[in-house]
Parts: sequence; structure tokens; C-alpha cells
Amino acid sequence: MNENNKKSIQEETPKTTQGVPAAQPSSWRKAMSKRWVFPAVYIAAAGIILTLVWVYQGTGGKALNPDSPKESVETGAASNEGAVTGGDQESVEVVAKSENFVWPVASPSEISVVKPFYDNEASSEEHEAAMVQYNDTFIPNTGVDLARGDNKSFEVKAALSGKVTRVEQNPLTGQVVEITHSDNLKTVYQSLADVKVKQDDEVKQGDAIASAGVSELGKNLGNHLHFEVYEDGQPVNPQGYLPEK
Repeated sequence: MNENNKKSIQEETPKTTQGVPAAQPSSWRKAMSKRWVFPAVYIAAAGIILTLVWVYQGTGGKALNPDSPKESVETGAASNEGAVTGGDQESVEVVAKSENFVWPVASPSEISVVKPFYDNEASSEEHEAAMVQYNDTFIPNTGVDLARGDNKSFEVKAALSGKVTRVEQNPLTGQVVEITHSDNLKTVYQSLADVKVKQDDEVKQGDAIASAGVSELGKNLGNHLHFEVYEDGQPVNPQGYLPEK
């Protein structure tokens, strides 16, 4: 009888590991049975997870570097400063490239306008003075004709910087040079001699391009320069662009 009781007691006793009695679950069950335990565990776990996510996203998966914000601010400031500096440089370049017309001759004080531009809004007397006669035909002058009082030749210069887009010999207007500029402007130089440029040359304002000569159309003017200005493909009065002498 006693042996049977001992055997029964041994079967009911929990097994142990390496001779140590197994822990009784009664204390764990008591703790878990309290209502505040689960919310506290969840809150603590959520806080840890959110902290880890925030740290990871804020650093791109890298360790925090206390100097990073400072470097970012300095880099941004340098970038903005570079942008402003670049803008200033562009403004300076634009101003440098902007030119005003100069007289297309070496010595403007020695030159006179011997035939003006034909202006539709001018008086009848001015219209008459601006007509070019060729045989029995009268043609409105699309430029101005410049000459010296002593009929000597003179040096012809580029009124603006640009690219030479035409050099030709015309039977009526003589040797012709056309220079294309920015802002849809073109200047045309006719009745030339000793042309010094060729097509596709880049010229700067004031560069010598030829000398004044004679032409069939303006043979009564002697040595002279016929100077035209075109804006958007239309002839305009050059004296509206040229400075006062």
C-alpha cells in the first residue's frame, strides 16, 4: 500500500532538469491575471519600436552624427551663395554684351549725312531730300549716306559686334557687307572699297571692315558709305540709333 502511494506521488511530481525542481507557474499566472499588466507591456513595446523606427528613418539607417545638421546647413548656405554668385556673373555678362550703336566711321566729326533716311512721317521737303535718283527712277532711301566734305575716302567700322553674314559685289550698290547682331538687328554697309572681312567672320564693335568707295546707284555722291539698319527684317532710320556727334 505504501509503495503504491509513493509511486503515485512520484508520477504527480513535475520532472526536473539536472535535478532542479521545475518552477511553479502560480506567480506568473497571478501577475498576468492583473488588468494593468498587458497595457503596460504593450505601451512599453510600442515605445521601443517607435523609437527605433524614428532613429532609423532620421539617420537613413546610419548612426547619428551630431555634426550632420551643421554640415547640412553649411552646405545649403554654400549652394545658395553659389547660385547668387552665378546669377550675378550672368547679369554682368549680359551687361557686358549689351552695346549701343557707334558711328560706322573712324572719325564721326569729319563725316556728314549727305542723304537722309526716307521717313514716311517726314515733311515733303524731307521726302524730296531722301529720294535716290537712278536714271529716270526715284527710289526712297532705305539708309543714310555718309561722306567727307573733301570727297576723300575714309575708314568704315562695325557699328555693333556681330557676325558677317554677307559679303558681295552688287552692280548698283557696289561692294556690300552685312553684319547680323543680337536682338534681331542687322547692319548693311554699301559702296565699299578694300573690304577686310569675309562671310562668317566674327567682328567686334569698332573693327575696321572696309573703306568708303563709290557705287553706280550713288555715283553723284562720290566716295561715301551707304549705311542701313534693319530691325526684325524692316529698314529703320539709322539716325535713331546712332549717338550724337
